[in-house]
This record gives sequence, structure tokens and C-alpha cells, in this order.
Amino acid sequence: MKNKILEYLLKLEHPELNKKFIHRKNIKEINISENEIDIIIQLTIPFKRHLNAFKKLITQKLGKLTNLSVTINIDIKIIAHQSQQGVSLINGVKNVIAIASGKGGVGKSSIAVNLALALSEAGSNVGILDADIYGPSQPQMLGINQKPNSKDGKSMDPIIAHGIQAMSIGFLVDQETPMIWRGPMVTNTLEQLLKETLWKNIDYLIIDLPPGTGDIQLTLAQKIPVTGAIIVTTPQDIALLDARRGLKMFEKVNIPIIGIVENMTTHVCSNCGHKEHIFGKDGGIKMSKDYDTELLGSLPLDINIRKSLDDGCPSVTQDPNSPTSKIFNSIALKTALKIAELTEDHTSKFPKIVIENN
Repeated sequence: MKNKILEYLLKLEHPELNKKFIHRKNIKEINISENEIDIIIQLTIPFKRHLNAFKKLITQKLGKLTNLSVTINIDIKIIAHQSQQGVSLINGVKNVIAIASGKGGVGKSSIAVNLALALSEAGSNVGILDADIYGPSQPQMLGINQKPNSKDGKSMDPIIAHGIQAMSIGFLVDQETPMIWRGPMVTNTLEQLLKETLWKNIDYLIIDLPPGTGDIQLTLAQKIPVTGAIIVTTPQDIALLDARRGLKMFEKVNIPIIGIVENMTTHVCSNCGHKEHIFGKDGGIKMSKDYDTELLGSLPLDINIRKSLDDGCPSVTQDPNSPTSKIFNSIALKTALKIAELTEDHTSKFPKIVIENN
């Protein structure tokens, strides 16, 4: 009977993604007594929206299958995964997701903030770091106009907005102050923002990178533990060309590509509903096939995305049931599943060797 139960659990599909997501390692216990079955499952992805309904489904199905009373406990535990070799984890952060693009103007920052909020809404602790030192946009997008607190003058508390922890150079300087800095100053500032922020039990830290493949991206690859990268592009040929360069950069430094997000895929006329591929068609699909990676989602050119960000209340928060928000939720779940499939980080479990002089 145990094998029968195990087979059933391993065949279950995610309610939103219609793909298998439970592995043998997730099934911690199956205890069968004379009248009852006790099951303990530990998932490594956020599952808040579906938890109760899913437990009810399993108990009912297995009850019919076995004619026994079924008790199931599903625990959610997001774990840390390996990053680049020789780069240690950040205090308070389990996984770092870099959101990158080869060129500007493709909506990377809007994708980053809505992805962060979608992961949070799914039931995980999320942070976002605005790594665009020259042009920080997250303060406006999150509706933040305050400075972070510092209790010791050396570290800073992240600012909480819409349930996520946030940090940006834009919190520390006037919005209209130009950052006339050379590369080393920029990279040092990025490291300070990241490592001197007191992140609190972050499951996923989203880093909103500036466009291109310059100093900040190189610092990220060499000194910051990145679990994986998401490439944002539009279907336009020029944008795709630059996105390919960004993707190859992460491949060269051995940072896994989680997938591709295609933005501004179609424009829907607000008057007649006519759909038009203003920036081209199927570019993201072709790129994902060329590089054997997943197209996580395609987003429309939607005026409501822009309006909500200008108002400091991104789409996922402002209208969680809109078609656009549902796309962001799907991208977030696919991202979490892809990360869960990566190699776990076990460095914290290794014993420390201490040499003492007697």
C-alpha cells in the first residue's frame, strides 16, 4: 500500500502550472496503521494559495483509494541553493535572483518588482535590491520616500513596502541628485548596500540590475552569491541581440539561467480590443529554444502596469486578480520551481575547525 500512496503523490500536478512538483525527497514520512494513514510532506516552494485545497484533495483521494482515514501535514521550507564556487552566502538571505537585460527600456525593473511581490504573495519572505546606482527606480515603483534606519551607524534596516524588504541608493540620496561616480565607487556601493543591509530571513532576494554587461554585473558574478538569473527582453530583434549577450555573460561565469521573460509582447487597443505585435513576434520563444532554457512568461504592453508603478503600487498588489497579475504569479511559481531543482547549499552544515594553542 505504501508504494501505491507514493506513486499517487509523485504523479500530482501543481494546481496552476499543471506539472509535477513533488519529488521523493519531499515526502518525509508515510505511516500506515490499522485505521489511519499519516503523511508528512515538506515542499521547498511557496505554496500558500493552494495549501488547504491541496491537503483536502489528497486526503479525499487517498481515503477513497485506501478506505482509511488520512491525515496529512504539508510543511513549507524554502532552502538555500548553491551559488558560484568560493562565494559565501549573505547573512539573512537564502537565494539571490538577478534580473538582467542587455539593454535599457525593456521593462526590467517593472518585472523585478512585480516578481518580488508575486513571490511574496505566494507565501515566501522576499527582498529586493535596486542595483541600478545611476538610475534607481524602485523607490518610485514601491512608493517609498523615507530613509532607512541605522542603529549602529554601520548597517541599515531594509524598508518594508507592500510586505517585502527593500533597499536602494535612491533611499539615501535625493531623487534628482545625479550619481557622477566611476566604476569602482559604484561597485563598492553595491556591495555595501547588499552586505550592510540587515536582511531578515529572506527566501528570495531579487536584484534589479542596470542594463548591460559592465562593472556591476561583473561584481555580481565575482563577489555576490547568485543562485540564478532571469533575462528580460522584448520580442524586438535589437533587444533580443542584447539579451543574448547578457545571457551568455551569466553562462560564462557559471550562474544558472532560470529563464527568460518576454515583455511588451502584444499591444491590446483599449477601444476596440485589437491585438498587435508592435515589437515583433515569438522572439522570446525562439531565444529560449536556442539556449535550451524556459520562457517563464510573456507580458503585454499594458498601460495599467505603467500607471500602477507611477502610483507606487505595482500591478500584483493593486489588482491581484487581473490577467497581468496572474501572468506574474505564474512567472513567480515557475521561478521557484526552477530554483528548487538546483543543487542545495550545504556549507552551513559543515563543522567549523578551530585550532587552539594549549
